[in-house]
Amino acid sequence: MEEQKSSNRKYTIYLSVLGLLLLVLLFWLFIQRSQLMKLVKEKETEKTELQHNLDSLMTEHNNIKISYGALSDSLKSKDSLIQVNAMEIKKLLATQWDYNTIHKKFERLQKVAQGYVHQMDSLYTVNRELTAENDRIRQVVKTEQNRNQTLMKDKEELKEKMNQAAYIKAYDVTGTPLKLKSGGTKEQITDKASRTDRIRVCFTIGENPLVTSGKKIIYIRIARPDNVIVLKSKYDTFVFNGQTLAFSLREDIDYQGKSMNICINWTKKNTDIPAMKGKYMVTVFADDKEIGTGSFDLK
Repeated sequence: MEEQKSSNRKYTIYLSVLGLLLLVLLFWLFIQRSQLMKLVKEKETEKTELQHNLDSLMTEHNNIKISYGALSDSLKSKDSLIQVNAMEIKKLLATQWDYNTIHKKFERLQKVAQGYVHQMDSLYTVNRELTAENDRIRQVVKTEQNRNQTLMKDKEELKEKMNQAAYIKAYDVTGTPLKLKSGGTKEQITDKASRTDRIRVCFTIGENPLVTSGKKIIYIRIARPDNVIVLKSKYDTFVFNGQTLAFSLREDIDYQGKSMNICINWTKKNTDIPAMKGKYMVTVFADDKEIGTGSFDLK
């Protein structure tokens, strides 16, 4: 009986010790679980922070590329390096990862991104300076072009004025009707159409040192009141402004830049046919230009 009691007591002690050990083990497991949960939470916080930092860095990087526009194309190789490293970090965050390893990679990525920004700033500064210099050069070129255009315009205007001034002019163009007497040896001024046998055209060639000296051909057209040109011969023609015109009289002169008084006679072939009554126009031409006009009347 005594042995049975002793055996029961030992069994109770064993159970008590075992229960105590179980409680200690459960408490230890609870502490370990709490610590593990804390570590997991810390890891998730670190992962979230790294992901957020990575997203912020890439957003800023892309915004910088957009803000610099086409200028960013000159740093494509560095941009590709940044994109590759960012993708590598994202893969590590999505799978098994080590905080220290990823953190180091992120720090390197930050340095590359900062270098990208510095290079972009330098390129922007250089580009802005070049743009300003190009604008200045373009302005100088434009000013010179405007100046040259003005000079060319002035030159053309001066040339035109010289061309307009560099030709002879006939002043005081007159046509005097004459009656021939004593077999044509004497002349008498008349204003009667029925008595007119000859017309004497006189004028003065003005002085002009701009005109080239030498032979000049003077053509004179005497137009009747009906605008028909009086002729010596139907073959008497000259070219004026591309048109062939008939002339009444021609005179060759040696012009030396000095004024000259010229008189030329047109004599009617058939004295039996009276001249037309009315106003006659006299036009003088030289060097493909009309150089003077005059008129006279017959009654």
